[in-house]
Amino acid sequence: MQASFSRPAAATVLAIALAAVGLVPAATPAAAATVPAGSGSYSDARPAGTSGPTTNTGAPVTPKLTAAARDKPVPTNDWWTSLAYQRYGDNPYSTPMYGHPLTYQATSGGLEVGYPTTPAVVGDGRQYEYAHKADLTVGLNGLNSPDTKADAWSDWTVTPYWSDGARTLRTTIGHGMPFVYAKGSGGDARITTAGTPTVFADNGNVLGITVAGHHYALFAPTGSDWTVSGSAITAGLGGKDYFSLAVLPSTDALATYRKYAFSFVTGSQVSWESTGGTVKATYSLTTEAKEGTERGTLQALYRHQWLHTSDALTPYTYVSPRGTMKVRESASFTTSQKNSGVLPALPASSGVDKARLTGYLNEVANASDPFSGATDTYWTGKALGRLAQLVPVADQIGQPGIRDKLLGLMKGRLQEWFTAGGASEFSYDKDWKTLTGYPASYGSDTELNDHHFHYSYYVYAAAIVAQYDQAWAADSAWGTMVKTLVRDAANPSRTDSAYPFLRGFDVYAGHSWASGHQGFAAGNNQESSSESINLSAGLVLWGAATGDTALRDLGSYLLTTESEAITQYWFDAGQQVFPSSFGHDTVGMVWGSGGAYSTWWTANPEEIHGINVLPVTGGSLHLAREKAAIKRNIAEMERENGGPAVEWRDLLWEFESLADPAAAKAKWDAGNAGYSPEQGESRAHTYHWIATLDSLGAPDLTVSGNIPTSAVLVKNGVRTYTAHNHGSTARTVTFSDGATLSVPARSTATGTGTGGGDPDPDPSTGNTFRLKSGGVLTTATDGAAGADTLASADGVNRDGTPYKPTVYEARNVDGALAAGASTTFRLRVDAGTTVGLAPQVRVSYDLTGDGSFDRAETFRYFATDPVTGWEEYTQAVGTKSVTGSLGTLRGGTVRLEIWNALNSGTSKVQTGTDGAVLKIPYA
Repeated sequence: MQASFSRPAAATVLAIALAAVGLVPAATPAAAATVPAGSGSYSDARPAGTSGPTTNTGAPVTPKLTAAARDKPVPTNDWWTSLAYQRYGDNPYSTPMYGHPLTYQATSGGLEVGYPTTPAVVGDGRQYEYAHKADLTVGLNGLNSPDTKADAWSDWTVTPYWSDGARTLRTTIGHGMPFVYAKGSGGDARITTAGTPTVFADNGNVLGITVAGHHYALFAPTGSDWTVSGSAITAGLGGKDYFSLAVLPSTDALATYRKYAFSFVTGSQVSWESTGGTVKATYSLTTEAKEGTERGTLQALYRHQWLHTSDALTPYTYVSPRGTMKVRESASFTTSQKNSGVLPALPASSGVDKARLTGYLNEVANASDPFSGATDTYWTGKALGRLAQLVPVADQIGQPGIRDKLLGLMKGRLQEWFTAGGASEFSYDKDWKTLTGYPASYGSDTELNDHHFHYSYYVYAAAIVAQYDQAWAADSAWGTMVKTLVRDAANPSRTDSAYPFLRGFDVYAGHSWASGHQGFAAGNNQESSSESINLSAGLVLWGAATGDTALRDLGSYLLTTESEAITQYWFDAGQQVFPSSFGHDTVGMVWGSGGAYSTWWTANPEEIHGINVLPVTGGSLHLAREKAAIKRNIAEMERENGGPAVEWRDLLWEFESLADPAAAKAKWDAGNAGYSPEQGESRAHTYHWIATLDSLGAPDLTVSGNIPTSAVLVKNGVRTYTAHNHGSTARTVTFSDGATLSVPARSTATGTGTGGGDPDPDPSTGNTFRLKSGGVLTTATDGAAGADTLASADGVNRDGTPYKPTVYEARNVDGALAAGASTTFRLRVDAGTTVGLAPQVRVSYDLTGDGSFDRAETFRYFATDPVTGWEEYTQAVGTKSVTGSLGTLRGGTVRLEIWNALNSGTSKVQTGTDGAVLKIPYA
């Protein structure tokens, strides 16, 4: 949830401030009309007595746009939205905007630009931030604009606009962009620095300066010359209208950055595809050559991106609140990740007592008020979500009567909301081009907050209904209203004139934003990342149930992408993002400037840790990919809480069961008699979830199925494969380890798999090697099991650079490169009771055996847990870096190096078994 936020009103009279920026209260609308949508409808005017978007003092507000942008749907809930949404009447420019690596704030004289590199820990140690602080301001001589408006935008860039009648300025800024591109008229280019700059390079129209410890390059048109006078730097544009600047990773990067100074970015766009269990996304910039013919550019990739790309990266890096950003010299890059599967429910298992579960189901189905008095969009959604989780569970244990009763309750409440004119309805705002549910809550009306959170529950519930009643979900029935909610919260179309593209999801940041106005000094924020995931999971299930593969694949892209962002930026799974001075292993909220160990409404550790877990659904399985992070998360909650969870114990038991089902089951057994379920939970769902995972094992995210509604669980080395087939004909689901599962039409199937099922790679083939103690890679499979010790990292971060590695080699290897294949491995490692030793692997290829390695693939390290016992480390962690190229092996050498990348202490790697295997991409 995104709580409302206010600050004291400005001393200036609000009406004067509004008039100054051309904002006036919206006219009272004519009588509302009803807009049909299949069997449903919504209104085109708000219900009487309700509000739409307002300033902090409650005055109506309309988007702050130039004439060129006035008819475009505004992507509220973005990193730059304060340019368009004037939340505070005394600030017609913007609040700080965090593009990373640069930060920005619009002022009367132009655009402040900063590059915060030193974190501050504030709020009694509960928040870290890289707060915006201007190093310089980009403007024109004499510019004094009364406001700043949004003039244009694309998927992750925006163009602010200033005009004072005599001068105009446009700048284009964006995520990952080290450049600011400016176009101005009516005055010379002017850069005002925060202090007297140091000039390190002066080449006429190219000036290198250092200010506040940061290096910048300024670029004016060829033939111009920069003049430095104290903190004022100016250049005549010589009849041109463009200039640019870049933040440099080092002074010696000037020549590289100069190459792209006049390749102005004009747009940004992401494309995605989800096929065969893999989600690929390509991030592309379009450019215009202001001088010469260069159309390339430089982009800084976030951690969640560079961990999953094999595209070449430069050595240049930047500091950011999301960890290190790495620079690519190209106008595009592609990421690839295994699809994060979604299930309507966990599969049937012998661990569930059907009689006991039936009793719990009846508690919900027969309650006097199954909706617990909910009237607004959020709490009604929570109640719908609670019922939706139980429908497939009731069906699974042979209780069709309970299933149909729950479905009837859900349909009735959804239809009430999907019909205009009643006590609850949805209403369209033509100025903001948004659909708002009334009664509203948490600023979903006045601040445009949280639409993706609220509507996620409606979409998810509708998807469960559609699984059992396709006629109900038809466009001619209630499907059009479901799709209208989707268009508001996660519209896949860039050409829809009624709703913006992906309103809340920031494709480059990799996650959604909750605030509709972005009116905070710390930028935008998101608290409940899991409710954002709930919308993505709902899209997967709705698309699969209705045959809308485009929406299904959109859901897969959003879920898989945000899952990695949550892993890195909320849970810091690799322990490479949070500053060392921030003493927490998780955050409840991510801000543009950093993160906070807090929530909007309480400092209770249970809610801080639980808000990024709820609701627990078949879309929550992605969290199990980083089991060590879950264990750290639970341990910190109990430390901060002074003991195990009390209020939200059910959510946190379910969360723990994704990493340690037996421990969660023990807590359930000890404490299930005397607790009240969290409002979106039920005793029935919690019991089914915990008992199932205890019986079948935690999710295994190293394996994915070739449809998005599939998953794998593993216990004691035995994998259970499960998938739901929404289609009208039977199909075979194939998993990435070779296992297959036959799934009847409109059914869930579960089994141990056929036609494979052993983790890839298979140690029986000639391109597969076992690790053998003594530093040998061998294709023999009859060796004795053993273990080798990995040396300590000696307390120094060795990420990416082998340090005292244990080395295994195979020599005189011949082989032809196999098309489409890649290096894979399966290793078992154990750090004992020491946490986070981070074993890391590099695989190198010397193609001719001449002692010079032609190809090196360094993989991400594995975050070991502090529990004695083997853990599986595979290539699924992704590559950290790749150098060189593969080719034919003729008498070549294959080398595997493994070392501890972090902390102090030794760990072990298993040898001589099928858990100690390297498979090379050769025939």
